[in-house]
This record gives sequence, structure tokens and C-alpha cells, in this order.
Amino acid sequence: MASKTQRPPAPARRIQARRSGVHGKGVFAVQDIAEGETVIEYVGEIISWQEAQDRHPHDPSDPNHTFYFHVDEDHVIDATYGGNSSRWINHACEPNCIADEVDGRIFIKALRDIHAGEELNYDYGLIIDEPYTKKLKAEYPCWCGAKSCRGTLLSPKPRKRA
Repeated sequence: MASKTQRPPAPARRIQARRSGVHGKGVFAVQDIAEGETVIEYVGEIISWQEAQDRHPHDPSDPNHTFYFHVDEDHVIDATYGGNSSRWINHACEPNCIADEVDGRIFIKALRDIHAGEELNYDYGLIIDEPYTKKLKAEYPCWCGAKSCRGTLLSPKPRKRA
């Protein structure tokens, strides 16, 4: 007679992807999350920047939308392939999470206590190697609604020292 083994109970679901009032899909806390807690790892296929450029755009009708996450000068995570719900976390100019890179892996961590029902977000920190014109900023619109909203997903470029 085969013995029955007991599995430990599955951990309670802490986050859920669903429609967002900010943009498309978003990720929401299903239960309270404490400041400093790791919420989820941003996962997907690790590819070179050249491969990312060759794949771009995934959706010609929305050419600036990707699930790419910059890891280092040579690598990108493409969450289109093998990704999880972390790819649906929206940008915000006043975020409640931060993306933390540790040994080539990206972890989304809570910047403050997050209450059940709140949408998770982090500052995408996009920097593009071309002048930030009004037209370019408009190609990367931000809809976060924060008082300090930049109006774009593009981060201010670091100032050059004289």
C-alpha cells in the first residue's frame, strides 16, 4: 500500500494581475505587504541587447511597449517569454515599489507598507540615448496621476559634470 505524503499548504496568494485604472493590466496586493519585503522576481528569457533590438517591436501597433527589463550593459530580461505577473506592474512617478538588481536577477520590493487592494508600481527609469524632445516624451506617456508626475516614463538624464 502506497503511503500518502502531505504537502505543505500552498502559500497564500499575495498579488494578482487584473485590469488597472492606470494602464491596461496592473498588479494589485491581495494582502498587506510590509515595507522592504520582496514581492516578486521579474523573470523571463535573458537575451542580449542585440537580440532585444532584433525582436523589437513585439506589437507594431504599440511599438514602445515591451516587457524588457535592463539587467546590465549586455543583457535584458524579456518577460514576453517565460514571464510572470511582474511584467504587468505599471510605472508610477511616486512608486510604492522599487526594482532591485542582485547578481543579475531583478526583485520587486516594497518601498513602504502596501495595503491589500493597492496597485503595485515602480519607476521604470527609462533613459534613451537621444535628445528628449516633446515628441519623444509623448511616445512614452505616463498616466500615473501623481502630483509630481513627469508626464512621461522617461527619467531625467543624469547631468553632465563640467
